[in-house]
Amino acid sequence: MTETKSEWNSRSAFILAMIGSAVGLGNIWRFPNVLYSNGGGSFMIPYIVSIFLLGISFVLVEYAVGFRFKKSIARILFTISKKLEPVAWFVLFVVFLITTYYVCVVGWDLIYVVLSFTKGWGANPDLYFANNVLHATDSVSGIFTIVPNVLVSIFIIWFIAWFINKRELNNGIGKVSQILLPLLCIMVVAIVGFSLTLPGASIGYTQILTPDWSALGNAEVWLAAFGQIVFSLSLGMAIAMTYASYLPKGSRLVDNAVIVAFSNSGFEVFNSIGIFSILGFMTLTSGIPFNELVTEGSGLAFVVFPQVFNTMGPAAHIIGPLFFICILFAGITSVIALLEGVCYSISEKFLIERKKTATVVCIVGFCISTIFATGAGSTILGIFDGFLNNFALLFAVLLECLIFGWIYKFDDLIETLNEHSNI
Repeated sequence: MTETKSEWNSRSAFILAMIGSAVGLGNIWRFPNVLYSNGGGSFMIPYIVSIFLLGISFVLVEYAVGFRFKKSIARILFTISKKLEPVAWFVLFVVFLITTYYVCVVGWDLIYVVLSFTKGWGANPDLYFANNVLHATDSVSGIFTIVPNVLVSIFIIWFIAWFINKRELNNGIGKVSQILLPLLCIMVVAIVGFSLTLPGASIGYTQILTPDWSALGNAEVWLAAFGQIVFSLSLGMAIAMTYASYLPKGSRLVDNAVIVAFSNSGFEVFNSIGIFSILGFMTLTSGIPFNELVTEGSGLAFVVFPQVFNTMGPAAHIIGPLFFICILFAGITSVIALLEGVCYSISEKFLIERKKTATVVCIVGFCISTIFATGAGSTILGIFDGFLNNFALLFAVLLECLIFGWIYKFDDLIETLNEHSNI
């Protein structure tokens, strides 16, 4: 049997959990590259427009649906129409598969948390990441070669996720979010503050202050802004819908959505100032052009930044661990959010208690994640990421828009939002 319906015990618990679900790897290593590649400072115009037109709007839909039905996405779509329930399980399956490789990337970061105290990546971080961490190979036979350090780190992240998700809502996700988010913010402020004092910092942060106005006429720049909002706010993953279903009566939906959206965006813009400042320092000290340093994904986190820390001196023994711990905290809060919607739907559908559901889901997830702990793991991960994020997830967003915009009575959602908002 399922337990009594859980509710957030405070507004701050909900808001911090929502911000934690949004603040992830995309904020730290994806946004700086998107910002730089799409006009620098001028990119903020389409970015802000996309926050209002897509970000806040879609989050409001998910909040209204979750709050109105007080059920999981699977049960919500079943209630609207039995024929729509498979759509919910498609969305949840996509989210679950994304989680399996997301955990792997967070596992790589866990390895670098340990390495960062001694700069264990050596003088050639690029070679170290490929050969010593990933043991990457292009051969198909690489799938049969387990990389022990990656496998252990993946297990640790899955264990942490299981330990949090199996607990009661406020003792698990709520408490962890209330601890990790403030710590994450403190560390980011410390890193950005230090980065601004580095020689050459202005080479980096002026990139944000120097707009390329011609970029505003490029449709791809606008698409990049909307794509970043989808990625950054985890739209279409049923996270906001699930978390909103736990809200008690009297909650302020629109107010909360605005706070979460702008907190998430403020974090990634503020973080980019620090990232760019540190890369500006690297440009000054190494002579490497700035545009060659600004990349996204694992290349920025596990190759470029170790190179920066190698040239930074004693301060790197503090800033390095802080940087990788920030990624770790952001990754963990995102992983538990991704899992919550999956666990909640399974638990509600099959009347299984929370702890058992979390255990089964995490065991199955770990088994799938072992594929990424092989010599061919990084290649397979790239294939998963390309298909799931660039096609499957966007298709899921489209389906949700059609269902809640056209099939369901959208006026009912507007009524719910107006009734539970100051705005």
